[in-house]
Formats: sequence, structure tokens, C-alpha cells
Amino acid sequence: MSRVDDGLRGFAVRNPVLLLGLLAVGIPTLVAVATQSWTREEGVHGPIVLATGFWLIWRRADEIRREAMPGNFWVALLGVLVASAIYVFGRAFGFLIFEVGALYLAGVAIAYSLIGWRMLRRLWFPILYLGFAVPLPGWLLDSITLPLKYLVSDIVTRLLQAVGYPIVQVGVTLYIAQYQLLVEDACAGLNSIISLTAIGLFYIYLFHNASWRYALLLVALVLPIAIAANVIRVIILVLITYYLGDEMAQGYLHDTAGIVTFVSALLLIFLIDGLLTPVRRLLARSSHASAS
Repeated sequence: MSRVDDGLRGFAVRNPVLLLGLLAVGIPTLVAVATQSWTREEGVHGPIVLATGFWLIWRRADEIRREAMPGNFWVALLGVLVASAIYVFGRAFGFLIFEVGALYLAGVAIAYSLIGWRMLRRLWFPILYLGFAVPLPGWLLDSITLPLKYLVSDIVTRLLQAVGYPIVQVGVTLYIAQYQLLVEDACAGLNSIISLTAIGLFYIYLFHNASWRYALLLVALVLPIAIAANVIRVIILVLITYYLGDEMAQGYLHDTAGIVTFVSALLLIFLIDGLLTPVRRLLARSSHASAS
């Protein structure tokens, strides 16, 4: 394999069969992801991750062309063969996580063959970040978020009881007046934890790439931020149900509450980042001191 020196056009000219093969398997998978995962709340980050992830790589194109050294062909071929086997299995049995994960693995193997291990290490964040585009199965997300839904329903009940609303909690079901609200459905926004983590990582990398300690601190705050945002969402839905009826809450306003959840979580990340400016400066000074 020759040195990478002319970007995507050169890659297409040198590897037409490989390019056609990637398009042949990639386009059906992209359509499947767009119609299955990206239409659900837990998968809305998919197209954002793809666009911003490839942008992070594109912005370093000059560095890649200048310093890329081809990797070991046989190692790359082994990676592509393993990815192909996983892809066939996922495609045949309808496991989208294996199908997309196989394309991700194949992409990393091909990138290794073109630019080598040293350049891959420098691109560790975009590569890791693009992994968030691999959709997780619903059962896994449900098993992770169910305890959090109990926590959210308990917090909502206590808050509304404190201000005088006639609300009672039974598991993840809330009863207010003559209505009942299943928090397991109303709190589906907790599935957006993956989306918040991905976008939060992108924001941290873009603006705070120099301080990994501060980056870890912000990432650790994603979960409590997601819980707080979903408490806000459920309170909104409970109050809409109480004052306007169940039909109104389950209709257009239900979807609007989902948007409010995600936007409010992002705003909380930005707000906390601003409030933690002194902490960021302190960590930066301590890093400089330890380096010297």
C-alpha cells in the first residue's frame, strides 16, 4: 500500500473495489439505522455523531496526509475478515448492533492499513467518539435505566407532594387525581444518556482538550444532569395531565417535553461548565506545576 497523500479521491482511485464493497454494505446498514435507531429518542445522536466525528477527522486532514504511514497489510486484512463475519451474522439475524459494529471495526482496520498505528493513536478521540454511533439494544438500555426511573419517580412524587399536589407513587406509576402516569414511558428520556454523553464528550474535547481531569469531571456529571432533566420532564407531563388531561399530555406536548428534556440537559452542561471555570483553571495550574 502506498503512502496516503491525496485524500478521498486518491483512495477511490487506488481502491475502487474496496470502495464499492464499503458502499454495498454500508448503504443498506445506514438505511436500517436511519429508519430504526435514529427515529427513537435513544438514537437521535447517531447522525450528529457521524457528522461531527468525521468533521473532527477532516479538520486534521493535512496532518494525516503529512504523517500517515501505512500499517501492516495482514493485520488490517485480519480485522476486515473478522468484521465481515460479524457483519454477515448481524445482517442475517437482524442484530443491528453487530451489523453497525462490524462496519465500525472494518473502518478502523482499513484506516490502520492506510495511516498506521501512530496516526490512529493521535486520532483516538474521533475514533472512540464515532463508536457512539453503534446502536445499543433496547433491552440493555432498559436494564440500565430502570433503577433510574424508580429514582426519578420517587423524586417527582416527593417534590409535588411538598407543594400540595395529590400524587401517589406505586413503583414507576404515578397517580394524580383521577389520572395515572407510567414513568417508565414518560421517563424514556433517560435513554438519551448515551446521546448526552456523546455530545458532552464532543463539547469537552473541542473546548477543554488540554485538561483530561476536568473532562472526566464533566463526564461524571452527565448522569446526574440526565436525572435532573428527566425530573423536569416528568413534572411537566404530570402537571399537563393534571390541568389539561391525559390526551393533551400524551399527544403533541409529550414529544415537546422530550425536546425540553434534551435541551435542558445540554444547557445544564454548559451552565455547570461555566460555573466550574475556577476549578478548570486550578486543574490547569496543577497540571503545569506537575509537568515542570
